[in-house]
Amino acid sequence: MTLYPTSDLLVFLITLICGGAAYWAGQRRITALTKEGNGKAHSLASYYGVYACVWTLIPALVLALVWAFAADPLLLNAARIRLGELYPNLPPSFLALKLAQLQNIAAGLIDAPDETMRQQGAALKAAMQRADLARLLTMALVMLLGLLIAFFRIRPAFAARIALEKFLKHIFFVAATIAIMTTIGIVASLLYEAVRFFAEVSLFDFLFGTHWSPMISLRGTGAADETVGGSSGSFGMIPVMMGTVLVALIAMMVAVPVGLFSAIYTSEFASRRIRNFVKPALEVLAGIPTVVYGFFAALTAAPFFRDVGTFFGLDVSSQSALAAGAVMGVMIIPFISSLSDDVITAVPQSLRDGALGLGSTRAEMILHVVLPAAFPGLVGAFLLAISRAVGETMIVVMAAGVAANLTLNPLESVTTVTVQIVMLLTGDNEFDSVKTLSAFALGITLFVVTLMLNVAALKISRKIGQRYD
Repeated sequence: MTLYPTSDLLVFLITLICGGAAYWAGQRRITALTKEGNGKAHSLASYYGVYACVWTLIPALVLALVWAFAADPLLLNAARIRLGELYPNLPPSFLALKLAQLQNIAAGLIDAPDETMRQQGAALKAAMQRADLARLLTMALVMLLGLLIAFFRIRPAFAARIALEKFLKHIFFVAATIAIMTTIGIVASLLYEAVRFFAEVSLFDFLFGTHWSPMISLRGTGAADETVGGSSGSFGMIPVMMGTVLVALIAMMVAVPVGLFSAIYTSEFASRRIRNFVKPALEVLAGIPTVVYGFFAALTAAPFFRDVGTFFGLDVSSQSALAAGAVMGVMIIPFISSLSDDVITAVPQSLRDGALGLGSTRAEMILHVVLPAAFPGLVGAFLLAISRAVGETMIVVMAAGVAANLTLNPLESVTTVTVQIVMLLTGDNEFDSVKTLSAFALGITLFVVTLMLNVAALKISRKIGQRYD
């Protein structure tokens, strides 16, 4: 029987109990000091309780995080060194398998194959149990010290509310910093791998090439017969980007009118009873998994568009951008409808009453007053919908195919950037190969295109949008 799950649960329960005890102790202390005639408390008693709880829990939680990221790796590294001494002839890959086997033996999941592994498993289990006990005792000591510090600082003159507000301010700053640093880290990781790709493939050929085939080399027709676009394939991104734009455009052509008109109806015309039924019914679409939309697109929408095209004498592919874009538009409708409804509802009623009082019709009031006032928020809803469309993969794989065709015909098969990224990063290809690195080049390009689109949309919304008090 292993102690690992129970020790984690025990630490969690002890932490909760200590936090509750600290809150109670903080409240009791300020209440007792106030009753003893030491003056009126600066803040409510609950603030002093929360202050004591924060001093008790936060240092212990920080210690727990440090312990989680440091203790186990150190123990496993020591076990790896011991295995290396016991099995000196094993290559690194087999040594890693031995270490994984040792972890399972220590956890009691498998039996040891020999006496050596049994002893090493017992040693690793004992070391982890000692580490768990040390963690528990250390956290208990830190919580006790934090409680004592808070206990002796609690006085009626102590501004607990202001101290807590400063603490929350620092927490919010740390959260914002983490968000910014995460974004910088994502961009830096993409950019680093993309630079490695562009060291092998010309940036000009990647941005303006019209053929995308990472596995096939394109040969020139001249005497030199030089390879175009890299030694392991052709990396012209225009067909992939055009497919992304085409599918997203079709999706927006479906989602924007339906979503916006439904939002106008629910916010301006529908009664409360109908609104309470229609809005949740539309939002149910947002909870459907994308793979279900993919099945619907492949089994229902694609054959339907193909049959309609055959009826009118058109050659519609069994996997077309039209089928993928249309179903993707249906998937995006709840995003636009719900956000647009909230934005339109937030427009002050006084603007509506003023427009109607000046003689405007209901339609004129909506068209010339409500929608301009809500325009910046509507732009945000549209941007979120476009980002959702650009990032969708499953529907495109199942309904539009994976062929990188340079076409603007929605009746033909196309592919998108996200589909190609998934295909390039799956399989048994080497990570340092040009083919794999091209996925990062596609990712950073899509990031730049999306960023430019957001900046342009924000500028347009600020220029056209009207401000109302």
